[in-house]
Amino acid sequence: MPATFGIVDLFAGPGGLGEGFASLRVGDHSPFQIGISVEKETSAHRTLTMRAFVRAYAEKHGALPTAYIDFHAGRSAEPDWSTVDAVAWDHATHEARCLELGTEPATEAIDSVIASLRRDFDDTILIGGPPCQAYSLVGRARANGKIGYVPEEDARHYLFREYIRVLDRLRPAAFVMENVKGMLSSTIESRMVFEMLMEDLTSLGTGHAHHYELRAIRLSDGKATLLEPKQPSDFIVRAEDFGVPQRRHRVIIVGIRSDLANRMSGTSIPVTGTRRTVGETIGNMPPLRSGISRDVDTPSAWMREVVEAGNILASICKSNGDEALQQAFLDVVKCMKKASPGQRTDASLPAGYGTSNDDLMRWLERPELQALAQHETRGHMASDLGRYLFAAVFGEKRQYSPKAADFPLALSPDHKNWHSGIFSDRFRVQLSHEAATTVTSHISKDGHYFIHPDPVQCRSLTVREAARLQTFPDDYLFLGNRTQQYVQVGNAVPPFLARQIAALIYASLTKADTHEA
Repeated sequence: MPATFGIVDLFAGPGGLGEGFASLRVGDHSPFQIGISVEKETSAHRTLTMRAFVRAYAEKHGALPTAYIDFHAGRSAEPDWSTVDAVAWDHATHEARCLELGTEPATEAIDSVIASLRRDFDDTILIGGPPCQAYSLVGRARANGKIGYVPEEDARHYLFREYIRVLDRLRPAAFVMENVKGMLSSTIESRMVFEMLMEDLTSLGTGHAHHYELRAIRLSDGKATLLEPKQPSDFIVRAEDFGVPQRRHRVIIVGIRSDLANRMSGTSIPVTGTRRTVGETIGNMPPLRSGISRDVDTPSAWMREVVEAGNILASICKSNGDEALQQAFLDVVKCMKKASPGQRTDASLPAGYGTSNDDLMRWLERPELQALAQHETRGHMASDLGRYLFAAVFGEKRQYSPKAADFPLALSPDHKNWHSGIFSDRFRVQLSHEAATTVTSHISKDGHYFIHPDPVQCRSLTVREAARLQTFPDDYLFLGNRTQQYVQVGNAVPPFLARQIAALIYASLTKADTHEA
């Protein structure tokens, strides 16, 4: 029988890393089964539980629940899932736990599950990563601006030690720890956080027969391999190298228990490799218009604002002698006047949905669905619509996102740092011909860093578009309010990347061919 591994997923968020592992198929075999996933934020935990239920139901019945398809399509209220399938729901509520790591309830729950995983599976895997805010460069800058903030007292700096405690207790065949690049340069009490982490990881052999050998995921000739790192930067994984349509660079540390490490020699897997773009990933989704916040929002009012902004920008470009940009704005205005304003939400499935032979689109599009969920725009201040329009047209014509110095003075926001260079890319358009910039939880704030490439739509990305750029399948629902949904998407690990990491680990541990059937 092929080996099956039980998964402990810590700091799980909405479940991106776990989804990648749980979705791996090797022939008819599912080598990774999630035993417990732990997340303390309530809306993310709801998402995690929902996904665990869908996964358990589909494993049992070979299809999505009809009630879920209807709920996903917005045709019905959320049902009592225990009445849809009591066994699958019971499984989901035991798998996904709303607990705070480091507390006594969390410790008791995890230790209890560890005992059952050892009994029920060939071996175990630990995945996850501490919250990234305390490690990230942006997070540290914001925290340092807080009155009375003392880095040494920020508990988030030490949450990785709870991961270490579980690792020491579980003694899995392998572990995967993910975090932001800022982790490599973060310091606490004048010590490098990364050095502290390495000390903790390498000291795990004390009192045990086996220690952990650390490996970095490295690419060469279209294949991924686990290799010994020569320097900390070797642990940085670039998601776009694995076919993710996003330039997301994260630290990913893989540890293999020393009694299994000898199996890894020469093991590699082919990776997707093809560079994906924003246009390829979200370009077939129904076009939408943005809304107007802090004012009356009607299709005609929105049209007036955007057309007026386009005409003003065309006039400014004419006076600056920039005929190319002038014509581009006039073309957008002409296009808008020809068509009626779009809708702010559209759940229609694109033509040919679910029939693509492209591996990423096969992963994203799920033929069972009857609608696109969570494809709804938010409102923007009328003053920002002109900036969104300028950024999108500029990006389309110049093939790069404008900096503050590129914006006409008439569009300058009332921001003291606008001309200082500190926030020179405060308004950033995602370019259709390139991979997206890193999707972060900041997308929940205002959308300024995530402007849609189509000028006619003049808006930021929807939750579903951001989810696609993070490679969450279209049947993956994010629960909670829209702000919480954006935060969940931005904080997640791309499942399409996670699945390839899972395949590499499985191949390394078993020497098995991980080509999926």
